[in-house]
Amino acid sequence: MRRRGGRKRAMGSRAPMVLPLMPNQRCSLDFVSDQLKDGRLFRIMTVVDECTRDCLALIADTSLSGARGAREPAMLFDAHGKTQTIVGDNATEFTSNAILKFVDDRKFDWHYIPPCKPAQNAFIESFNGRPCDEVLNETLFPSLHHARATLAAWRTDNNTERPHARLGWQPPAGFAQTFSSRRGLTLRNLQSPAPAPVAQPAQTGKAQAPGLAHAG
Repeated sequence: MRRRGGRKRAMGSRAPMVLPLMPNQRCSLDFVSDQLKDGRLFRIMTVVDECTRDCLALIADTSLSGARGAREPAMLFDAHGKTQTIVGDNATEFTSNAILKFVDDRKFDWHYIPPCKPAQNAFIESFNGRPCDEVLNETLFPSLHHARATLAAWRTDNNTERPHARLGWQPPAGFAQTFSSRRGLTLRNLQSPAPAPVAQPAQTGKAQAPGLAHAG
């Protein structure tokens, strides 16, 4: 008998990824799973903005198809604006024809990490550990409605109350407010937690003082 070949996978973008510098520049998607008290399995699609660390969605359901995987990001685009790049693995939900059509219609990049390389989607992998440890592993859900309500409350607390070390110990919602939109560009305002420069740049036509101490 003829040996069956491997399943074709959508290649997407394979360009090297850079750190996002503004909201909606790059978002990550992934799945985690759990079960209800009666043993029924359900899955949760997690969506995170990699710049602000804002959890945009925790979508829980017993079935999350490729069409659902395209519909939910479309709703997020309408609510938060279109992202430039979405990062995901090669799960069948993300390589479906529905996703490919969604990317073609909305004109943005979908970056597929190489198979068996979860470290290349490190933002969402790191994030997934928190709801798993703090909610899924600690709670027995009697119903899907209860799971959704619990995850929604945790998401609100994570976005508005939990300080983040990489954000200057601000919660994601507070850090997102340090960006202001002007003429279509996203700029940081003066409340940014980024460290101040070591020395001020020299004015035009004037040389800096030769005795300036080196940093470090």
